[in-house]
Formats: sequence, structure tokens, C-alpha cells
Amino acid sequence: MISREQRTPLSEWWWTVDRLLLAAMFALMLAGIILSLAASPPVAVRIGLDPFHFFNRHVIFLLPSFMVMIAVSFLSPRQIRRAALIVFAISVVLIVATLLFGAEVKGARRWITILGLNIQASEAAKPSFVVLVAWLFSESARRPEMPATSMALALLLTLVTLLVAEPDFGQTILILMVWGALFFIAGMRIIWVFGLAGAAAAGLFAAYMFVPHVAGRIKRFMDPASGDTFQVDMATESFSHGGWFGQGPGEGTVKRILPDSHTDFVFAVAAEEFGIILCLILLSLFAFIVIRTLSRAYASEDLFARFAASGLAILFGVQASINMAVNLHLIPAKGMTLPFISYGGSSMISLAYGVGMMLALTRLRPSIEVQSVGDAYDARQYA
Repeated sequence: MISREQRTPLSEWWWTVDRLLLAAMFALMLAGIILSLAASPPVAVRIGLDPFHFFNRHVIFLLPSFMVMIAVSFLSPRQIRRAALIVFAISVVLIVATLLFGAEVKGARRWITILGLNIQASEAAKPSFVVLVAWLFSESARRPEMPATSMALALLLTLVTLLVAEPDFGQTILILMVWGALFFIAGMRIIWVFGLAGAAAAGLFAAYMFVPHVAGRIKRFMDPASGDTFQVDMATESFSHGGWFGQGPGEGTVKRILPDSHTDFVFAVAAEEFGIILCLILLSLFAFIVIRTLSRAYASEDLFARFAASGLAILFGVQASINMAVNLHLIPAKGMTLPFISYGGSSMISLAYGVGMMLALTRLRPSIEVQSVGDAYDARQYA
């Protein structure tokens, strides 16, 4: 047991971190291990790999992810801002390098190989981008004379331009949604929110008109007979096969022919083998994490911590919602991982980084510490 009387970094972290939020993260990671064991062997066998290839790699990726999450949760808000600036700058450089030197897969350049590791730099850019935008919006509220909103918009346009160049329209939509939510939370005029929503709709319409890949997915969603909807059809069939309590561990059949059962459609495997009950439990875990973080953020007296924690929670929740909605055929198909459940090293580590910042920003801090942060702002000691 860690005593409250001990004044060590570990004891202070333990008694200030949201342990319920931490437990929910652990539960998701455990569920990810179980579902990876259920979903990945058929995929590995189909492509001639060891049956436990993806499962072993999932566990290997989980270890550094866990360490990143815990290490980042020790950081102070000032350290989080500084780290986010560094991570975002490195991510932008890597995205540019990916566009120049990355291999083209299915018409897109999203991955770059460094020291034998495939890295998707856009994953790391997302949580760091949210933190930087939250800092700019908090500065705008503190100092109206500072062009922080214009800087946040420039930051958005920079990242969106790079993502569209890959192209990765799913991540682009996710970034736009989170930025718009933060813009609204920061108290900006509602006319700007509607204006940005209109601009996003116009951009989506332009993508539909001029990008065949986007148009094809939307058409297949609206009219399944217009193209190949095999994966989505198999995913929805998994839910009907599983029923409330599932076919049982290892008894699923659809996963044997579902190409992305270990990544984009792992939620469908959960439905077939463990039933809708497990899907509802996973949904409840995601909802608890988002609502718990938002409630803790609302109680914070520090504007930056409030905005950043809210933005990270929205990013986490929207990404999970998109993945589950695709599995249920509620929105057009889009390759996006289910946090801590789907296979993917870049995604898992970047999610751990974002969740670590959520844990750090929602820690209980004495009011005198929050006041000292405000004094530092007033003294123009920017991070």
C-alpha cells in the first residue's frame, strides 16, 4: 500500500490520479488482448504467418503503450504543453517525409519505415494537435489581444492539408470534428461554428465530386448494390450470428473470411463470439471514460487543463464511435482503429500518449498550484 504520508512522486501520483479512469483503461487493454487472441489467428494463417503473429505483436506493442501512458500521466500541464509541441513538430516532419518517401498502398501514402518499423505519423499528430489547440484557445480567453484563434486555425489548416495530401479523409474529418468541438467549448461565437460546419460540408462535397475513392465509399453505403460491400456485410452478419451471448470463444466463423477482422472489424468479432452483451460493456467503458474525463475537466479551474482534457476525451470517444458505427453499417466504411482493441502499433502508442495526458490533466491538484500556473501566464512565461 502507498501511504498518503509519503511525499514521493509515486505516492503523489497515486493519490491524485483518477483511479477509476485508470481502471477503465486497464479493462480496455485487457479486452484488447482477449479479442486479439480471438480475431487475429485466422488473418495470420490466411497470409502465411504464424497463427499468433499478430497477437504476439499486439502484446509487444501494449507494453511500451502502457509505459508511455503511465509516464505521461506524471507530467504537469506545463510539461504536457512542451511535450505536445515537440511531438507535433516531429509528426509534421514525418508526415512530410511520408509523402515524399513513403510507400504507396491502395493509392495512399500513410506509412514510413524507420529502422524496420512502420510508422503512421498522423496518429501521433492527433493528440499533440489537440493539446496545442487547447492551449491557444485558453490563451485567447485569457488575452484577447493575442491572435491565438488565428494561430489555431493556421495549425488546423496545416494538419488538414497534410492529411488530405496522403490522402486520409477519415482522420481529416476526425480532426475537424475535434477542432470544432474545442472551438465551441472555448466560447466562440456560434456563427463561427456554423460557418466552419458549412466549410467542412463543402469540403466533403468537393471530395465526393473529385475523389473517386471517397465517392465510391459513399455510393456503396447509400446503395450496397453499386459496389463491393463484402467486409461490411460480413460484419453485420457477425452481429446476427452472435446474438446476445455469442457463439463462444473461438467458435466464430465469419472472422475466418473477414480480411480486417483484427483491425477495423474487431468489434464484429467481439459480437459474434461474445455477443451483444460484451459489445454493450465495451460501449459502456468508452462512454464512462469520455464522460468521466469531461466531468473532471469541467471541474478544473485551469482553462488549459479544461480545454485539453475535453478535447482529448472527444478525440478518444469520436474515434471509438466511428469504428463501431462502421461495424454496424451506420456510416460509410472508414479504416479507423478501436482504441486499445484493434491491432496497430502506431495507433496504440499514440492513444496511450493521449490517454496519459488525459490522466495527467484530470489529476487533483491543490488550488495554489493552479493559481501559480495562472500567475505564470500573467508574467508571460509561456511554455
